[in-house]
Amino acid sequence: MNNIALIAIFLASGAMLAWPEISRFTGGSNEIGTLDATRLMNQGTTLILDVRDKTEYAEGHLPRARHIPLEELPKRIDEIGKYKEKPVLVTGKAGPRAGAAARVLRQAGFTTVYQLRGGLGAWREASLPLEK
Repeated sequence: MNNIALIAIFLASGAMLAWPEISRFTGGSNEIGTLDATRLMNQGTTLILDVRDKTEYAEGHLPRARHIPLEELPKRIDEIGKYKEKPVLVTGKAGPRAGAAARVLRQAGFTTVYQLRGGLGAWREASLPLEK
């Protein structure tokens, strides 16, 4: 009986470690680092979509980022419909909102959706430029 609690903790921690990989395969997005994101942005045809709230966006965002908060994304999907066949880079504060937005975009028919690994924190840590 004493080992049942330990086994449960072991299984729960294993599931938590595997969750990011599982969610990636179930319709999330491809995570890319800041270097690959910069390369993608330099192509010129990429939509950079920031899904943070208004206040966070005003504090600084990726260059040329389009702001559509996650809560409004399903209603405003038509505004970015011309990017369905083009790369879309989704950014958020740290990842969960961007992952949810990526799933919404995939369900709406967007074919190439990327998520910035580490979100805006990783972008700042790499000392990359921000717009205000």
